[in-house]
Amino acid sequence: MVRETERRRTRGRAPMSPRKSATPGRPGGVPDGVLLGVLVLALGLTLLLWLASGLAALFAHGTWPTAISLRNTPLALRSLLTDPKDLHAAWPDAPASALAGYGLFWGLFFGLAMVLVVLALFVLSSFARHRALRAARKNAPPRTATPDPGLLPGEESVRIREEALRRREAALRREEEELTRREEEALSRREKALEARRETLDLTKQTPRTPPAEHAAPAVPSPRRSPVLLGDARTRLAEAIEAVQEAAGPVLVVTSQPALWQETKDARAKLGPVLVHDPLLRCDTPDRLHWSPTAGCVDARTATVRARALLAPVRPVSRLDMATADTAETLLRCFLHAADTDGRPVSHVHRWAQGSRVHEAVTILRTHPTAAPGLGGELEAALTAYPERRDMAQQLTARALAGLSEIHLRESCASRRADTARLDSFLAEEGTLYLVGVSTEDPKAPTGAQPFTTALASDVVEHGRREAARSPAGRLDPPLTLVLEDVAAVAPLPDLPALLATGPAAGLRPLAFLRSQEQARSRWPDADLVG
Repeated sequence: MVRETERRRTRGRAPMSPRKSATPGRPGGVPDGVLLGVLVLALGLTLLLWLASGLAALFAHGTWPTAISLRNTPLALRSLLTDPKDLHAAWPDAPASALAGYGLFWGLFFGLAMVLVVLALFVLSSFARHRALRAARKNAPPRTATPDPGLLPGEESVRIREEALRRREAALRREEEELTRREEEALSRREKALEARRETLDLTKQTPRTPPAEHAAPAVPSPRRSPVLLGDARTRLAEAIEAVQEAAGPVLVVTSQPALWQETKDARAKLGPVLVHDPLLRCDTPDRLHWSPTAGCVDARTATVRARALLAPVRPVSRLDMATADTAETLLRCFLHAADTDGRPVSHVHRWAQGSRVHEAVTILRTHPTAAPGLGGELEAALTAYPERRDMAQQLTARALAGLSEIHLRESCASRRADTARLDSFLAEEGTLYLVGVSTEDPKAPTGAQPFTTALASDVVEHGRREAARSPAGRLDPPLTLVLEDVAAVAPLPDLPALLATGPAAGLRPLAFLRSQEQARSRWPDADLVG
């Protein structure tokens, strides 16, 4: 009966409707994300305040006060919001002497806050990027793998294989046609060059050796008729290129025009090694030969020849200055011998040539067991006999080696064992040595690399003479061709007249290219080079 009464009451009640907001248009409560953010912010500020207070006290006094704890941090935060400068009020249980100043505290607080912000941004960006990549991979269309032709059934597999074979055969035919075309072009170019060379030789043979009397002599004689050729820069370059290309054995090239190296280096590289001594960096190549002026000067005779070659560009021509020039040659010869005997670099020779610490060279020549006898006395006599002559001689030696003050010249004079071996073997390997310099004819102009180029050219000539003397025939075979383009302004060899006269008998074929007879007379006044 009671149950029946309850059922009746329940049936009479209206169903309960969901709760509606009293004010339409407003949300029913605070979102969970905002609450979570506020909690994280409060927790972060609490941890930052506790950590900054403790670290500030630790940095200021070396100890972490026991009163600074996480339990008291909320009260400290409330106090600091009221008065940011009063740390003692924020931490009343800690003694004031144990707390740091407010400046250090707030600096650490904001620094730690910045670090946390950066870390949070990094984590959020990494998480967002990871989610974006996952979404992109999820939304990307599935890859359809190309089935293997070998797995296709029936005629389809055979057709795909045949197409692949046809494509491969077509590619091979194209490669063969390209190779054949290149070979034909190279052969055609070679035949044209040979035909042009034959025409040039035919014209040369048809030219009469003795021109008629009524015609004037040619302004530029051929190097085949005379070892000396006169002409302007363009004429000298053309004749020098022809001479280098016609040379059968080793070649020494002295030039002021890098175009001579550029036009002939590839052809000469097929016959032997190509060496370039370019102290002024005029040629576009990283492989430059290094050579020290003191190399081999442990031999007194080599030191004499080297000193004479180094002084050739600055040596006075007047006979009145002969004594001064001889004194300068004695000084430089002794300096070179002392440096090479004691194993010193060329920078010491440069210092001695300027008159600084000359006693070091005297001591080496006096005391070194392998020094040539008598050179110490010669050097001491040259330094003490006539002070005025000594000063003038030192001016000559200082001017001859003045180029060592420049970095690239000093670097080119640094001795290297590999370069020494290459230089010693280029005659036997029928190589080509290019000495590239700058044309310098003004007696008042800086010498630059001219003395060193002259010394290296002279050393190669002497090396050729020694090799010729060792051979059974007394001459070099094949001969050494010396293409000396603009030799008077680039490397005025002091022994050029003797080389022109006696060189061919020893297998040295000099070809001197000069601007004019006046240039030859100014450099070699005692010899008639042109005749």
